[in-house]
Amino acid sequence: MVRYAMRRILWGVLMLLVVSAVTFVIFYLLPSGDPAAIRAGRYATPARIAQVRHQLGLDRPIYYQFWLYMKGLVFHFNFGTSFKTNLPVRDTLFARLPVTFSVAIGAVIIWMLIGIPVGVISAIKSRSWLDRATMGASLVAISAPVYWLGLIALFLFAKDIGVIHLFGGANSYVPFTQDPAGWFSSLILPWFVLAAAFTAFYARMVRGNLIETMSEDYIRTARAKGLSERRVIFRHGLRAALTPVVTMAGLDIGALLGGAVLTETVFNIPGIGRLAYDSITGSDLPMIQGTVLFGAFFIITANLIVDILYAFLDPRVRY
Repeated sequence: MVRYAMRRILWGVLMLLVVSAVTFVIFYLLPSGDPAAIRAGRYATPARIAQVRHQLGLDRPIYYQFWLYMKGLVFHFNFGTSFKTNLPVRDTLFARLPVTFSVAIGAVIIWMLIGIPVGVISAIKSRSWLDRATMGASLVAISAPVYWLGLIALFLFAKDIGVIHLFGGANSYVPFTQDPAGWFSSLILPWFVLAAAFTAFYARMVRGNLIETMSEDYIRTARAKGLSERRVIFRHGLRAALTPVVTMAGLDIGALLGGAVLTETVFNIPGIGRLAYDSITGSDLPMIQGTVLFGAFFIITANLIVDILYAFLDPRVRY
C-alpha cells in the first residue's frame, strides 16, 4: 500500500508539471489580449507597454519564463505575482479557497443526501411509477445547463430580483465569520443549482449499479441464508454498488474544489472559479496557472484517496 501511494504521489507531481507546461503553451499559442498592454492601461504609449512587458518578464523566451516559474514554485512555493493586481497569487488563492470550499462541500452534502437514497428507492421499485418519475426528473436535471438553472433560480427566489424573495441575491455572498446565518442564506441557491445535475447523475448511477448487483450469485446466497431483505440490500448490495460511485465522487469533489466556474460566476461568488474566469478574461497568466494547478492538485489528491478507499469498500482490490 505504501509503495503504491508513493508511486501515485510521484505520478501526481509529474502530472502537475505537465499541466503547468500545457497551460503555458496554450497561453502563448492561443490569441488573447496582451497582458502588458492591459497592465499598462488603455492610453499607455508603446514605450510604456514595452517597459511593463520587461518588468513582467514577458520579453524573455517562454522556456525561460517556465523555468523561473517552476523554480519559484518548487523551492519557495511561490505561484508568482498577478499581472493584473500585482498581488501574490498564492495569497489570493488561499483567500478564495474557503469560499469555494463552502460552495463545494454544501453541494456534495445535498447531492449525496438526495441522489443515493433516490437511486436506492428507484432500484428497489424498478419500473414502478415512482422509478419512472424520479428517472425522468433526473434526465431533466442532467440536461439543464448550470448557468441557465442558476439564472432561473435567481429570477424565482433571489431576495433582490426574484419573484419570491427567499434567499440571497445575485451579489449577496456573506462570509461565514461575518454572519453565519447570512452565509447559509446566500449559499442555498448556489448549493442546489450546483448539486442538481450531480444529484440526478448519482441517482441514475446508484440505480443501475444496484439493480445489476442484486442479480449476483452472492445476493441470492444471502437471501437463501434467511437474511432480511433490508440487510441484503444495504449490507451486501449497496456496498458493492457504491464502489464506482466513490470513484466519481472523488473526481467530482476534487474538480469542484478547483472552482465551480459557472456557478460562482452566475451568483458572483468570490471563489476560485470566479477568479479563474476573471483571470482568463484579463489574460493574467500567473493567476490562470495558479487556479489550474489548484484544480489539478485537488483532482489528483482525490484520485489517490479514492484508490486507497477501494481496498476498504471492496475486499477484492489488492495493491
